[in-house]
This record gives sequence, C-alpha cells and structure tokens, in this order.
Amino acid sequence: MSNIVNKLYQNNTIIYKVILFLVTTVAIVYLFPKGSHFKYDFSNGQLWKYDNLYAPFDFAIQKTEEEIIIEKKEIEVNSKSYFIENLTVGNSVNANYKRKISLIKESDSLSAKQIQNLSEIGVKVINKVYNKGFLEVVSQEIISNKNEIIAIRKGNEVEDFVFKNLLTSKEVLEIIRSNLEKEETLFGKKIMLELLTEIIKPNISFDKDYTEKVIDNQINSISYTKGKVESGKLIILKGDIVEGKKLAILNSLKSESESQVWTESNYNWIILGYTILVSLALLMLLLFLKKYRVEIYENNNKVTFIFFNVFSMIFIQTLVIKYNSDYLYVVPLSVLPIVLKAFFDARLGLFAHVLTVLLLGYIVPDSFEFIYLHIIAGIVTILTVSELYKRATLFISVAQITLIYMLTYFAFSIIKEGNASQINWTYFMLFAANGLLSFLSIIIIYMYEKIFGLVSDVTLLELSNTNTKLLRELNEKAPGTFQHSMQVANLAEAAANEIGANSMLVRTGALYHDIGKMLNPMYFTENQSTGVNPHNDLSPRDSSKIITDHVIKGVELAKKNNLPDRIIDFIRTHHGTSLTYYFYIKEKELNPGTEVDIKKFQYQGPIPFSKETAILMMCDAAEAASKSLKKPTALSISNLIDKIMDKQMADNQFLNSDITFREIEIIKKVIKKKLMNIYHLRIEYPE
Repeated sequence: MSNIVNKLYQNNTIIYKVILFLVTTVAIVYLFPKGSHFKYDFSNGQLWKYDNLYAPFDFAIQKTEEEIIIEKKEIEVNSKSYFIENLTVGNSVNANYKRKISLIKESDSLSAKQIQNLSEIGVKVINKVYNKGFLEVVSQEIISNKNEIIAIRKGNEVEDFVFKNLLTSKEVLEIIRSNLEKEETLFGKKIMLELLTEIIKPNISFDKDYTEKVIDNQINSISYTKGKVESGKLIILKGDIVEGKKLAILNSLKSESESQVWTESNYNWIILGYTILVSLALLMLLLFLKKYRVEIYENNNKVTFIFFNVFSMIFIQTLVIKYNSDYLYVVPLSVLPIVLKAFFDARLGLFAHVLTVLLLGYIVPDSFEFIYLHIIAGIVTILTVSELYKRATLFISVAQITLIYMLTYFAFSIIKEGNASQINWTYFMLFAANGLLSFLSIIIIYMYEKIFGLVSDVTLLELSNTNTKLLRELNEKAPGTFQHSMQVANLAEAAANEIGANSMLVRTGALYHDIGKMLNPMYFTENQSTGVNPHNDLSPRDSSKIITDHVIKGVELAKKNNLPDRIIDFIRTHHGTSLTYYFYIKEKELNPGTEVDIKKFQYQGPIPFSKETAILMMCDAAEAASKSLKKPTALSISNLIDKIMDKQMADNQFLNSDITFREIEIIKKVIKKKLMNIYHLRIEYPE
C-alpha cells in the first residue's frame, strides 16, 4: 500500500495532467451540439466538386425559410377579418324603445295619431339599422379597403359581408333624420331624434381573438415540403452549379441525413467521434508543451491556465451558436492568442489558437470560412500585438485585426455570390463589435495575473519603474548597486532585442537581480565609496558566504515584497553555480597544501533556464568586470568579454537556457559595443 502511495506522490504532476486532460475533454464534448454532419460541403453558387449524386433514399423537398415566410405573410394579408354580431343588442334596443315610447303622452303638441306615426317610424329605423348591422366606432378603422369581404359570426354561423355595407354612427344618424323628414311637428322630430340616438347601440364588433386563431390555424397547416425525391434519382452532376431547385434538394437531403444519423442507436458512436477529435487536439497541445515548452509543461498551474483559456473560448462560442448563430463572429477569439502571448510567447499563442479554431470549425456553419477567417486573424494578432503596455499599439493592432476580418469576409462573399450586391453588411458591424471586445484582453490579463500568479508586459512595465518602493530603497541604501543594475538592464535589454527575447522581462529582472545587496551594501565594491573594505577583517570563507548570500536574501526580500516568480527567477539564476573565484584563490593561498572545499565558494544556483536569464548572467558579469579595467580600451574590453563568456560556457552555465552559440555571439557583440560607448572608446585601428 505504501508503495502505491509513494508512486502516486512521485507521479502527482502527471496524474494531475491526465485528470485535467480528461475533464477538459468531457466538458468540451458536452458543450458540442448533439447533431451529426453532412458528408458533403456545398454552398449557393459554387460548383459541385463531388461525383454525381443520387438520392440514397426517399425524402421530401423542404421549403426554404424565405418561402415559408412569404406563405405566412400571404396568409396574414389574404385572411378574412372576423367580426361578431351581438344578437342580444337588437332585442334589448326594441324592448327599451317600446318602454320609452309608451312614456310619451298625448298633449297639445302631439296628438295620439302623431304619436302612433312616430312610433312606427322608430320601429322602421331600428329594424333597418339592425338588418344591415351597426359597427362600433373602435372597429371602423380596422379595415382600410372598404370593399373588402369580411366574415360576420352570428352564433355558430358565419356569413360573408362587404365591409362598406355595415353602418357607421354617421350613417345611422342619416337614416334617422331621413325617416323623420316627413314628420310635420318639430317637437315630434326632436323627441324621436333624441330617443333613437340614445337607445340605438352598435351590434357588430371586430373579433380579434377569433381572427388571430383562424390565421394561426392556417399558418400551422402550411406544408413545409414541396415535392418528393425518390431513391436512386439523380440529384446533381459533378461540375453543376449549386443553385435553385438543386440547392433546395441538397439542403433537404442534408437535413434528412442528419436526422437519420443522429438516432439513439448511433448516439454513443457519435459521442465517441467527438471525444476522439477533442482528445487529439488537446493531446497535440500537451505534446507541444512537452517538446518545446518544458518549463510550462512541468508547471501544472500554467498548463491549467492554458487549458482553461481554450475551454473558455469554446464555451463562449458554443453559447452564441446555441443562442443565435447570426452572432457567430461577435466572439473575440483573438483574445486567446493575445493573452497567451502576453504571458508566454507568440508560438504557443498561435498553436493554441489554431487548435481551438479547428475544434470550433466542426460545430459552426460554413466551417471552412470560419476556420480561414479566424486563423488569418490569429496570425495577424500574433504578428501585430506586442507591447501591450502601450495603449496605442494595442489599438492599432485591434484595428488591423478587424480590417482583416472585414476584408476576408468580403472576399468570401463575392466568391459565393459572384458580386458585391448580396453582401450582408450586418457582419461588418459584428466584426467591429469583435474588435471592441478584444480590448477586454487588458482586463482579462489583469485578472489572470491575480488568479494564476502570472506576469504580463503591463506588470513588467509597472515593476520597471525606478520609483517603486523596492528600487527606491535599493537606490538609497546601495546607490552603487542601483547604478550597476541600471547599466545591466540597458545592456540586457539591447541584447534581448537583438536575438528576439523578451526585452521587457529581462530589463525588469535586471533591475531587481541584486536587491539582496541592500542588506549588506558595504560588502560589495560598487558601494564602497570611502575606500574601507570590510572583507579585510573577514576570512575568505566568511567573505564568500556574505557575497553568495545576497542571492538567497534577494529571493527572500523579493517574496516578502510580492515580486512575481518570473522576476525572482532572475535573482536566483544570475550567478548560476559560478564561483567566488577571488576568495577561493585567497583561501587556497592561506591554506597551502590543504584541499579547499570548492562548494563553500559556489553560488547555490540554479543555472539559467531561459534565454532571458542567460542574457542577464552574461550582462551582469560583463558590466561588473569592466569596472576592474584600469585603462579600458576596445581591445581590452573585447578580450575581457570573450574570456568571461567562454568561462561561463565552459562551466555549463547555459546548458538549460535554450540559447544557441550564434545568439551568444550576437550578445557578445552587443555588450562590447555598449561598453565601448559607455567608456567613450573608439575602435583601435592597427598601426
């Protein structure tokens, strides 16, 4: 049992990567839409590049979305408007009329015969109004075409009617007045006009709910097919143009094929296919890290960070596809290479971006167009986005990325449509939104720095400010060391620029590499302004310990002040496992014939493990040694630099730093040139 536990403990980093790999694979497969893919790729206006296609089975030809929309609009336009007749209104009005007419009594103004005539006129008017139908005021503007045929519901019966034949309030009033014209007494006319206008109520109103119900029923009964293709029938010949009816048949075949493939019996096989594809992509990413970025591969925190970003991009993109695929290009996938380049390097950023786009290409519409657009944009991102701490640089880079999106989409559109008239200009707005969202990379980078403990160029810029607390303290307590660090930073930055290393990182590391000296500044020659050397009172071994301890104390001081690990790496490695040679020789001189333990005079390391840390070691040693030249000349500086770097290479200090001999030679030339400029030297010409 203990052996198993020991093996698990020894291989915990590998076990973690396996778990991370499996979890990420399952999560991505879960996000993928549960549908299969048609084995033929085609689009409107393009040539059919496959062999002659025959129908593999019977299937119906599906109507296009545009055709269905047109049919729905035709139904809405041509459908009758339904009105309802309230059958109780006429009876109620008649009853009310009889009651009120009975209240009119014979008088000097009205005789019994006149009252009888008025009563008959009223009955005649009421019958005429309700025989035609009296339309309520709010329903009079429903129909714009007065000659339109409408349907009037009378109980369970429906009767067609010309809309203009229904009476309005104005027309009812005209009927009343025309029937009262023959009445001789003004008093009688007035009474009947007031009575009839008061009691006659509309009995016809627009039935909105029933009208919408009828339209919905008609829309629901629309046939979504327009014919049938029998098995074995020729669909399209090789070289034919995909358009019109052929396009409709191919789309129908694609839809039917996908629905037949994605059955319950095939579900597990398709999930297996998804899993293999995703696993291969993630495995390639791990293998890339293992082969070309070993320091990242061995750091589980960084591997988790990379996998998390890849998954995040896929998660956001799949959400947009499920919500509305029209907004496909609004997702700023270029954020991925920007972030990975900011924390690692361009090559890793582009590799991860390409794998992510390839995975997404399997689940998006027009996959080739999507993959081409985003890979081109990713390449432009890697080539243009640099020095994120400069806002203008990022703005120009994002503008270039957006322009590339637009140009590439424009090219695809005119290829597919044959002209520029059918371009969907909405996509250009989406690309602009994509560019604006890319600026979120600055906020994302800041959040990642806090969560994962990583360092970007923005943070490096902040740390390289000489007014920071730690550098200001170094300047006050050890001014000579501070000036030395500034000179080394300038040398290292110039060398890094020449070989394509991270100049901002190496400059910042150089500024902090000797902060441990501020705890015992007078034990280092650059700070000894009085000429008094405290090492004269110490043994060589004690002096060596004080000198080598500045690395350990520098690391402790850096951690206390929360400096990032990438900066602490420069403090730990800038002397590697080199020897405090002066005190070692002095110890041998004081103890002749005695074997001196060389390890007591060595720095504890480790040796540099990146180009940047190797550059710092070279520049630090070169700058410090150049101060020992009493009469610096171009020849003496050149010989000194060669001697120092040859010694470092002989001691295998650059064994793990992934730096080439050619790059070392370039760094030598840069250092020699810079030191000659510092000492205001000219090249010595032979006499």
